[in-house]
Amino acid sequence: MPASKKTARRRLPVTSAALLSFSLSLSPAAPAFADASPTASPTATSTTTADPTAPPSATPPANMSTVGGARLGRAGTQVNLGSGAPVLPKDVTARSWIVSDAETGDVLAAHNAHWRLPPASTLKMLFADTVLPKFPKDQKHKVEVSDLAGIGTGSSTVGIKEGETYTVHDLWLGVFLRSGNDAVHVLSAMNQGVDRTVQDMQAHADELQALDTHVVTPDGYDEAGQVSSAYDLTLIARSGMQKKDFREYCKTVRATFPGKTTKNTKGKEIRESFEIQNTNRLLAGDSDVTPYQGIAGVKNGNTSNAGATFTGVAERNGKVLLVTVMNPAKDEHNEVYKETARLFDWGFQAAGKVEPVGELVPPKGADTTAQPGGTASGPAGDQSTKPVAASSADKGGTSGIGIALAVTGGLLVLLAAGVFLVNRRWPVPDLVRRRTRR
Repeated sequence: MPASKKTARRRLPVTSAALLSFSLSLSPAAPAFADASPTASPTATSTTTADPTAPPSATPPANMSTVGGARLGRAGTQVNLGSGAPVLPKDVTARSWIVSDAETGDVLAAHNAHWRLPPASTLKMLFADTVLPKFPKDQKHKVEVSDLAGIGTGSSTVGIKEGETYTVHDLWLGVFLRSGNDAVHVLSAMNQGVDRTVQDMQAHADELQALDTHVVTPDGYDEAGQVSSAYDLTLIARSGMQKKDFREYCKTVRATFPGKTTKNTKGKEIRESFEIQNTNRLLAGDSDVTPYQGIAGVKNGNTSNAGATFTGVAERNGKVLLVTVMNPAKDEHNEVYKETARLFDWGFQAAGKVEPVGELVPPKGADTTAQPGGTASGPAGDQSTKPVAASSADKGGTSGIGIALAVTGGLLVLLAAGVFLVNRRWPVPDLVRRRTRR
């Protein structure tokens, strides 16, 4: 492995941060809407020209990308079990999955990591990582009819009404909690339209080296050629979790959302509101799923073509893991969350006992030859649109309490002057103490 790559995998120093209390109701979540409802059965697409209504395939392609390491391009399960390492759970049926250390970037284990599959609404992580920094959360927007044009039949929606005014904060709650394609389209309209947003997302995916990802729609709705991979979705989540607003939205369990404007008996206009709840079952729970200890997001998805997809981040005892699961073959309620939980459990037990099978690569603009504490020149840009190193968990928290944190991600800090500072501390003062146990 080249020296520059080894440097990128070095664990970053971390720093403690202030904790905020966070309450969570354990009542079962409301049923999630499907992201889309094509008539096709789940499909394992491996090319960017695939038909979303093509017959299902259970066989990964012979040749897959080797970004992050040669073994990640191989079909089947890749793992190096060391002394005392637990065996992988046998009841994981996903077509593709990956378990990685969010701080070091080490891939602990993977299964068809670069298989290009339909991502469903996990692609909204890329949408958010690309668009979220562009608008202040208190900016207001009055929805026009054209803003809601082109939303796919059967899409999940949060209930945005034309003619009503919403803040950017409202819209992002709709994206993250209800996976609202209507909210995505309104934000895309604000970003000069869907076509421009797709171009921006593709450019950002390329910068992150998420090269399996081909963007056709900003919301993840099934379209021919729209694919990503477990590896890419993990890169995207790692980048997104380094943005404060991204972290806040993806860990929010429930929120109040504005409804339609009506008039009371005195003729005064009143804005109705209703509660929305996060459809991430490891965060909000469900009848057959308990909120996972230490969970901090990130995003779920489900379409007839993609099946169920999910990327999650969780922390236990100072260790931060990212797990992505795509399209479990086992057809049971909430199976994608159950398999994710099993992989999280394995990862926390296996950490330090396995040799990595690959790595999460840095963005193209990062100079990974810099030594810890050193600087390296890089392209200028806005800090909010690039990955920045964040803090790890406060290891001195209450005994037995999982701490859902701002992930260290840890590849680089883009300074305002356009200089990358690699492998140095970057405190994030908004970790969240969770009160849930699994």
